[in-house]
Amino acid sequence: MKEATLKQIAETLGISITTVSKALKNYPDVSKKTKKAVFDLANSLQYTPNSFAVNLRTKESKTIGLIIPEVVHHFFSNVVNGIIAEAEKNGYLVIILQSNESIELEKKQVELLLNKRVDGIILSLSNESNDDDHIKEIIRRKIPFVQFDKISKLIPSSKVIINDQKAAFEAVEHLIAKGCKKIAHIRGPENPQNAIDRFLGYKKALEKNNIPFNSKLVYTCVNVTFEEGIAFAKQIMADHPDVDGLFAITDLVAVGVLAFFNDNNIKVPDQVKVIGFSNWFMSQVISPKLSTVEQPSFEMGYQAFYLLLEEINANKELREFKPKIIELNTSVIERESTSL
Repeated sequence: MKEATLKQIAETLGISITTVSKALKNYPDVSKKTKKAVFDLANSLQYTPNSFAVNLRTKESKTIGLIIPEVVHHFFSNVVNGIIAEAEKNGYLVIILQSNESIELEKKQVELLLNKRVDGIILSLSNESNDDDHIKEIIRRKIPFVQFDKISKLIPSSKVIINDQKAAFEAVEHLIAKGCKKIAHIRGPENPQNAIDRFLGYKKALEKNNIPFNSKLVYTCVNVTFEEGIAFAKQIMADHPDVDGLFAITDLVAVGVLAFFNDNNIKVPDQVKVIGFSNWFMSQVISPKLSTVEQPSFEMGYQAFYLLLEEINANKELREFKPKIIELNTSVIERESTSL
């Protein structure tokens, strides 16, 4: 069945295409009688606007690009939900791409989105990101751009972040307040800023509480996985059987730690207290329930979209836009893994 057109509606009603267009857009200079006739016929013909033609006229695609390191991660899936919920309310389609923590894939995905002429891009950098030429290209083309979670401080764009250093500091201080004196840290890869900041927060908490920093108590993930949590828990207990506290870069890693401890009769929190980061849903169903840092992921997605929309609208209206940074609050959630 051939799609209905404005021309077909106009010819059937004996009015101009301009009048039909105005009626469908509810212009006040079109009579109620004409509007009703146009709407009734459009509905009976199942007329839908040609979005491609509309986009050509407005120079908008009504599409934004979102690049995240991984979709299955609880934190990122919540961010995606926050972005999509608000994008749909504002008539935007979201193209979601997964970099798989690969800088090469991330570069290709940025190029793809630029070629698709999306109205804006939201991005959390991959762990491998150490070359920002592709990001600079977004800025050079004046494409609205927002970074979140894993960011580059060197790129002048809007950002939605938490204070990772402060959040990690508070997590480690929580362990110290519970009596821990020898605290291991399973950190993220050495490149992402959030992994660096969480490591620095760990160090600062030790220093403030007069606990000497020991680099041998720090173990570095490659992929930040459940399996690495298991492997490092085994290695930590072999290397430092007197460890009494452990701070993990994410809940996923911390759940791996608890799995190893449970399987090997290492008592938590009696023998070792464990705290994670992000408040993943698994943290509440594993035994013992995992203490963690609440990271407002849905709110991060919500704020990232509206920062992007603000820049998109400023560009449309030829207004100057200065990048903004939104820092969201975190909090320590105490559960059974640190509480006797």
